[in-house]
Amino acid sequence: MIQIVVNLLLRAVVVLTGTALATFALLWHAPGDPALAIAMARHNAVAPTEVIDLVRSEAGLDAGFSAAFQAWIAPLLVGDFGQSSVTGRDVWPELVTAISYTVPLALAALFVGLVVSVPLALIATRNPGGWLDRGAVAVASIGVAIPAFWLGLLLILLFAVQLGWLPAMGARTSAHMILPALTLGLGVAASLTRILRSGILEARDQAFLPALRRRGVIHRDIERDHVAPHAAIPFVTVLGLELAFLLEGLVVVEVIFARPGLASFLVSAIGARDFPKVQAAVLVTAVVFVVVNLLIDLLYRTLDPRIGEHDA
Repeated sequence: MIQIVVNLLLRAVVVLTGTALATFALLWHAPGDPALAIAMARHNAVAPTEVIDLVRSEAGLDAGFSAAFQAWIAPLLVGDFGQSSVTGRDVWPELVTAISYTVPLALAALFVGLVVSVPLALIATRNPGGWLDRGAVAVASIGVAIPAFWLGLLLILLFAVQLGWLPAMGARTSAHMILPALTLGLGVAASLTRILRSGILEARDQAFLPALRRRGVIHRDIERDHVAPHAAIPFVTVLGLELAFLLEGLVVVEVIFARPGLASFLVSAIGARDFPKVQAAVLVTAVVFVVVNLLIDLLYRTLDPRIGEHDA
């Protein structure tokens, strides 16, 4: 098991290193002059040539790609995310503030997805092919097809404009989180419902289950000991992949609902070509993906130890 964890960690290091290098290269080679973009963001106006040259020198843009990347990555290895090229303030406190808005919203959306998907899938599989099953599949299919931005606008029109029950913009109170969480969570629930329903039905078709019933094993024990672990593997897979949906959807949803968070932090940093802030946001997102994938890999081996036999 230790060898498996070490291999997973080594893969994680490779992924994070590649992510840092790729992001820096994309920003470096993007069209336009990054020094001009930083100067305009810093002064809110077109800056003279001497100011642009000064910004280029301060940001290390005149040192070449390799030297600039090394100058950025070296402090990061000891936990220093550097200072913003635009404001001059430390990146880490601003990033933590943005994350403090984004993480609760992501967790609330994931909670909504689980609360809706698990009961809906269980109800659907009670009578496969029945009207409840067909209805659940139809609802899930529609939920997958609806874009997050469109669903968000519909919820704003219904609950904020027409009914006036919930606030539409901002993040001042917990009530401001309800509509964004529903927008993201319903999309997650649609995908999870479909995969959990399919997993349960497939698990119930395993060839050895009739033999267990003939031996007198009760239905509850079969469902708990054999059906649930078999159905959990694809469910866990999609649950991990839904994190990508949440992070992608958060960018759109935070803009629609005018919420401060990682999305606004990243969008403003990209517009200003603020290298330290963009890199910090991308790396934190990559770390989240890596950690979730590590946990999923370990959970796989807990649910089915045979999955990791070839890695031992």
